[in-house]
Amino acid sequence: MITQAENEKLTRVGPDNPMGRLFRRYWIPAALSAELPEPDGAPLRVRLLGEDLIAFRDSESKVGLVDPLCPHRLAPLFFGRNEASGLRCIYHGWKFNREGDCVAMPTEPPESTYKTKVRIKAYPTWEGGGILWTYMGPPELQPAYPDHELVRAPATHRLASKTLQECNFLQALEGGVDPTHATILHNEKIGDLSFLGDFHRIVAALEIEETEYGIFYAALRDVDAGKKKWIRGYHWIMPAYHMRGTVESTFWLYQKHAPTIDGHIWVPIDDTATWVYNFMYSHDPARPLTDAQIHDDEAWMGRAPEDMAPDLRAKRNMANDYLIDRKLQKTTNFSGITGINTQDFAVQDGMGAIKDRTREHLGSSDRVVILMRKIFLEEMARMERGESLRGLDPALYRGVRPLDHEVVADKPWRAQLEKDLLARF
Repeated sequence: MITQAENEKLTRVGPDNPMGRLFRRYWIPAALSAELPEPDGAPLRVRLLGEDLIAFRDSESKVGLVDPLCPHRLAPLFFGRNEASGLRCIYHGWKFNREGDCVAMPTEPPESTYKTKVRIKAYPTWEGGGILWTYMGPPELQPAYPDHELVRAPATHRLASKTLQECNFLQALEGGVDPTHATILHNEKIGDLSFLGDFHRIVAALEIEETEYGIFYAALRDVDAGKKKWIRGYHWIMPAYHMRGTVESTFWLYQKHAPTIDGHIWVPIDDTATWVYNFMYSHDPARPLTDAQIHDDEAWMGRAPEDMAPDLRAKRNMANDYLIDRKLQKTTNFSGITGINTQDFAVQDGMGAIKDRTREHLGSSDRVVILMRKIFLEEMARMERGESLRGLDPALYRGVRPLDHEVVADKPWRAQLEKDLLARF
């Protein structure tokens, strides 16, 4: 469906590559806020879009994201002392604030102005939704801060977590926006037709709408002998933010907890690795998340604390074939792999670090993936022409939310679910 040159353009994310430059035009996650838990705490290594950086929370609880090496003798600032609103290199004591200014240079005479001539690279940061965001593009083109419903939801109603994925961001993102695989790959109760894995519900009609921020699309499935329709509506917001409603009427997990909106943000570490930021928030202002709900959801996804290694890699990973259980695969679980997101990782990582899309044979259910690739290529071309980009203005997406509901079949579904498509926070 695409050429090798297009595949390269879509997947390479370094600062000299079109996709890398495109990502740098948006605010993207750099870390979880929880990874920098306190002022003057330990710095954090960050690798983002093929670039190594250091993050630190200063004495004012503001976060700096800076070059990882002291410009004096290139000593690593990861070992630096985070103190008095700056990060001090332990080699010779040069100190830098979160803006990258050198504020102390004890190796030079007190009257020297040399420190005013030395800076390190620093990117602006902003915190919202339990996530530390950064903008890495041209300063004069910096857009407004993100305004997803996630960042407006109260802390009591939301959760953000993070998982390492061992492949290029695009095949992970394409798996996320694919509306059909869930009824097959994630079938965990073979033979129970009341579950999502009912194979009579796999084939879905797709309604796809190209928007000013990305794509809105809905999968429509007949249920109850055609008397009702099951509607799953999704939003993809440029460049890599995706959200969906929970299957409230079907999944046992959500029948005892607050109804939530779930999603992911796929952030390239480099060409062959990806940080997956996972989020969920209760969409009922009167029902906050509980500890039990958070654990149930994270465990079901395969990313509860007991499922994760210290480096945020899942313990079920490519090195151990995701601990696939062939007996379970024959009897209960379609994939034989435990954890919804772990199942995704198995098929996506297994494609290779960067898959060769020229070998694909896409079908009608892949129209969202095809459209997303088309939009990426168009936006890169617009960027090269110096034109404005899709989704930079938060006003374009701040009021949207996904949904997951059953409706009567003989009435327009959008009219029945009009209020459910609008953000409440």
